[in-house]
Amino acid sequence: MKKYILLMMLAACSFGAYAQQALWGGSKIVSPQVNDDKTVTFRLVAPNAREVKVTGDFLPTQKINTPFGEFDGPGTADLVQKDGVWEFTTTSPLAPELYSYTFLVDGLKITDPSNVHQIRDVASVTNVFLIDGGRADYYKTNDVPHGTVSKMWYQSPSLGMARRLTVYTPAGYETSGKSYPVFYLLHGMGGDENAWSELGRAAQILDNMIAQGKAEPMIVVMTNGNLAMQAAPGETSQGYIAPTMQLPKTMEGSFEQHFPEVVDFVDRNFRTIKQKSGRAIGGLSMGGFHSMHISKEYPDMFDYVGLFSAAITPDKSVKSPVYENLEAKLKAQFDKKPALYWIAIGNTDFLYQANAEYRKMLDGKGYKYTYYETPEGHIWKNWRIYLTEFVPLLFKK
Repeated sequence: MKKYILLMMLAACSFGAYAQQALWGGSKIVSPQVNDDKTVTFRLVAPNAREVKVTGDFLPTQKINTPFGEFDGPGTADLVQKDGVWEFTTTSPLAPELYSYTFLVDGLKITDPSNVHQIRDVASVTNVFLIDGGRADYYKTNDVPHGTVSKMWYQSPSLGMARRLTVYTPAGYETSGKSYPVFYLLHGMGGDENAWSELGRAAQILDNMIAQGKAEPMIVVMTNGNLAMQAAPGETSQGYIAPTMQLPKTMEGSFEQHFPEVVDFVDRNFRTIKQKSGRAIGGLSMGGFHSMHISKEYPDMFDYVGLFSAAITPDKSVKSPVYENLEAKLKAQFDKKPALYWIAIGNTDFLYQANAEYRKMLDGKGYKYTYYETPEGHIWKNWRIYLTEFVPLLFKK
């Protein structure tokens, strides 16, 4: 009997040690280390590696060729080994920003085992760190009243399926009894309803700007623009499918035709201002494309329109009534005098020329819009900037 009890105690200890292993399995290496002078040190324990590099958007960009065109991609820097620990410190301080990075170990890309903070962009998983100060303080979780971020499912009659969206309601929504304006914020190709809340820091930006009185309290609805998907990959009954940019029903008219169902769902389930003056729509890349075409397809639905690094025209092979009679639909939209039509793009963005041609067409028609240009290209750094510039302009009385 004593032997049996001893065995049971040993088994319990073994199980406890197994269950608690996550508590003791962390690395003792500090990486990344943000130094007092705002330089950053990266470290990796890899005694058997021949070469270790760090790649990230804090380094000078390099051109990368993809099936979708030439993009500005992250540069690389070499780590130096000492006693099995590889190390690299930036040569100059980093400007305030949310940065992402990964390691390359003998050519294999890995995340930093010493940094649990990660985000996914389509199929790429990277570590992140933040240098505070300036605009980047909007991206932090500061000690201000916080809104609520919800993942909500709605039934689409036209698609015959349940779909999910992310909804931000401002601090005090639950108890105020007030009705709020709604900003529909759309992601880019390969993204999903998680993109703006995770990569774009939308909730933090809204919390901070509303708390500072720089933005009106508003509801923000972040949709999934891929109508072949119920929700983000791995979070649906479709299972753990691999994220991809090669999805059907994205830029061929279906999403635009479907969008009134989203607006109807939001208006039925939230206290919203159910009129044009209480609605805005904007998005990045494919989301800018959707915002442009949805807003001109339904000219009485949105008073505020934001195109962030937007794709402009559909592929030549696409045939949809949504994309027909563009100039006539834009005339109908601008004849109704939207409160704000806002276009932003980086000066090295691969969509820069398409946006310049679109603005030239608008100029030729005498349509009023606001233009905002930044350095760099088709990157989240720019899209976060555009969000912080666009949001304060919305729903001003």
